[in-house]
Amino acid sequence: MPIDAAARKLTDTVEGASVLDKPAKFVVGKLGRLTKAGKFKDLISGSPMGHPVHPPLTELVIGSFMSTTALDVLAPNVGAKAANRLTAVGMAAFLPAALSGASDWVDTEYGDEKSRRIGLVHATVNVVALALYGAALRARRRGNRAQATLLSLSGAGVLSSAGYLGGHMTFVRGVGVNQTAFESGGPTDWTPVLPAADLAEGKVHGGDAGGTPVLLGRVGGQVYAIHDTCTHRGCPISAGSDPLDGHTVTCFCHGSKFDIRDGGLLQGPAIIGQPTFQCREADGQIEVRKPG
Repeated sequence: MPIDAAARKLTDTVEGASVLDKPAKFVVGKLGRLTKAGKFKDLISGSPMGHPVHPPLTELVIGSFMSTTALDVLAPNVGAKAANRLTAVGMAAFLPAALSGASDWVDTEYGDEKSRRIGLVHATVNVVALALYGAALRARRRGNRAQATLLSLSGAGVLSSAGYLGGHMTFVRGVGVNQTAFESGGPTDWTPVLPAADLAEGKVHGGDAGGTPVLLGRVGGQVYAIHDTCTHRGCPISAGSDPLDGHTVTCFCHGSKFDIRDGGLLQGPAIIGQPTFQCREADGQIEVRKPG
């Protein structure tokens, strides 16, 4: 069977395994308490950086462990000391990498069972890889080079499988990516969205501008418009938004906060702000168009 067909069969099998739903729900419930909205959640999501922290951390883990395997195969004697150090680096980076990935995984919606299942198996396989590299470290320290190499090679194979599942979550399931990245940007001409009288001071209101969902808000008599699809996980912000807190609007799904005036990110777990629109009132209507 070709590699691509085998890989696809693997992901299809995991995505269709409903037996994973119950343990996934249990783990999400436990992790949800640890990764609830706040400064720690922002930190492990990458909100202060404006970039997810999970990818670079996983590169550190994978790079360290794979380099360990290369040394075990190519230089089992003279490279043993370096292999031990690289294993230690990978093991030290494993926990923060796992936490940042768990934060993204917890935020997948209950309607996205496929991502929940893939994520649970991805995490489990990573733990198996960690255990194999830990066992290889122990064997290496005891001077059993052959056993260390075998365990290290096994760890590399398992780690590669975990990496494939992680890539599937990101590039196929869209977990951890900007949910507005492929939007057209909105209408180029002024497009009416809502009667101006329907938007009170300090309130927000969702609407449609030529097929683009927009969120309108009025602050100090001025009307502003941002994209209504949250960049974090694609929730419609207007669906559960409370009245504006000053100029702050909060996404009901996971608590990300944005400045209605310019779409700026005020609090994660989102990592970037919301796209904005030019906005005006004309003939009793609120109209918007694409910036520029």
